[in-house]
Amino acid sequence: QVQLVESGGGLVQAGGSLRLSCAASRRTFSSYAMGWFRQAAGKEREFVAAIRWGNGSTYYADSVKGRFAITRDNAKNTVYLQMNSLKTEDTAVYCCAAGGLRVGELPLTGLLRAGSWGQGAQVPVSS
Repeated sequence: QVQLVESGGGLVQAGGSLRLSCAASRRTFSSYAMGWFRQAAGKEREFVAAIRWGNGSTYYADSVKGRFAITRDNAKNTVYLQMNSLKTEDTAVYCCAAGGLRVGELPLTGLLRAGSWGQGAQVPVSS
């Protein structure tokens, strides 16, 4: 399994921006996807965004569309989550995930099925 290391979390004011990074320990393959999930205190884990490593297709939760952007750097085996216009309700622990997808499988499904996970990055958003 691939090892993942997140960085970039920290306290930010509402309306501000933050960029999270997730570095994979080895090269990921075109059949892989990487993504971000988050879990707020007392709530279920929820999907945030994902990207297919092969063709760069991106997927977002409705709650972050237009504010967050997921990108990848193939040479660095790294995925980024640029978060803009942050809201207090974005406060959560953000976890990176990576995993291989079955043919026709959506990243959300594949990552939950067989993804490797990072340790998580705290993102508190103050009002």
